[in-house]
Amino acid sequence: VQLQASGGGLVQAGGSLRLSCAASGRPISSYYMAWFRQAPGKEREFVAAISWSGGSTSYADSVKGRFTSSRDNAKNMVNLQMNNLKPEDTAVYYCAARGIVGNRDYRQYDYWGQGTLVTVSS
Repeated sequence: VQLQASGGGLVQAGGSLRLSCAASGRPISSYYMAWFRQAPGKEREFVAAISWSGGSTSYADSVKGRFTSSRDNAKNMVNLQMNNLKPEDTAVYYCAARGIVGNRDYRQYDYWGQGTLVTVSS
């Protein structure tokens, strides 16, 4: 499966962005999906994950209550709605997939999108 993330940009603190991850090559419904982010000089960190049907989600404590992950298997897409953005959310955001249930370790994921940059100004 090939993944392509989009939707990043520059936003002021308190603003919102919606990231999308489009899949091609195989149905996205076959994959457990997750979002990670990586800020300059920092390790890639878990942001959110969503199960195959979308019925189960999990979030990093730092984004809980502000970010919402969803998926539309018919459109072969997953989304990350980010509200009340903070400067510390600035990073390159990646979508990732694996065929079995995933965890928060980025090394467990098999397929990656190219990343989309989110910059939050104060």
